[in-house]
Amino acid sequence: MTDTTLYKAFAGVVQGALSELMTSGDLPEGTAFDRVPVEPPRDASHGDLSTNAAMVLAHPAKTNPRALAEKISPKLEAHPLITSAEVAGPGFINIRLDPKAWLDELMTIAALGDDYGRSDMGTGTSVNVEYVSANPTGPMHMGHCRGAVVGDALASLLEFAGHDVIREYYINDAGGQVDTLARSAHLRYREALGEDIGAIPEGLYPGDYLVPVGKALAEQFGNKHAAADEADWLPTFRTEAVAKMMDLIKSDLALLNIHHDVFASEAALHKAGKPDEAEAW
Repeated sequence: MTDTTLYKAFAGVVQGALSELMTSGDLPEGTAFDRVPVEPPRDASHGDLSTNAAMVLAHPAKTNPRALAEKISPKLEAHPLITSAEVAGPGFINIRLDPKAWLDELMTIAALGDDYGRSDMGTGTSVNVEYVSANPTGPMHMGHCRGAVVGDALASLLEFAGHDVIREYYINDAGGQVDTLARSAHLRYREALGEDIGAIPEGLYPGDYLVPVGKALAEQFGNKHAAADEADWLPTFRTEAVAKMMDLIKSDLALLNIHHDVFASEAALHKAGKPDEAEAW
């Protein structure tokens, strides 16, 4: 694995310059450089890289940022791949690189391929990323799609940095909305059995996406639950309707090549008494 990129390499150059200033007494002994960034400038015309090292470290150095930047700049310009390190504004340093630096980086990218930028910084650390988690009462919409893509990209970046990542979908299958789904599915189930259900009653889910769910339930149960009391069929229809909605959601996610490791059920957590255990803490 390697996490050596152009930005990381020149962050090392900046830290080397700061270490020299610490040796000369311009920075206090033991000054930490972990909060010093090296990144592209907001305005590309200002250069290739930028650092606000002087602004971050001026306070411990007991000087003003621009004065400290004036001491950092010549040390950076001594590097063979830095053509200039200009002090700007209150103490920013804008760095211009020799073209060879970019050519070298292109060669590195070509050599490493898909491993370019890969890191082992997260080795030994597990991260749980919970994303999408749309209510299982209907198909996903574009808002869910956006969350799915962002969440999966975050999980992939964490994996690329060496973390052990668990992708979790939290199923909100407890509460009134799931009972409403079950009642809506039961209505479509009766429709599939040949009953004229008329207009969808207020408060139920009217979407046609429940038509195939009703047909599947009719094939599975026949007319067993058509005239039964709600108390007899509601738990079963709740479970079956949620399962079929999750099949639909998983199918849509698969079209985006998004797959979760864990599907955690809210209803199962309540059944196991986990919320009560959490409150006890």
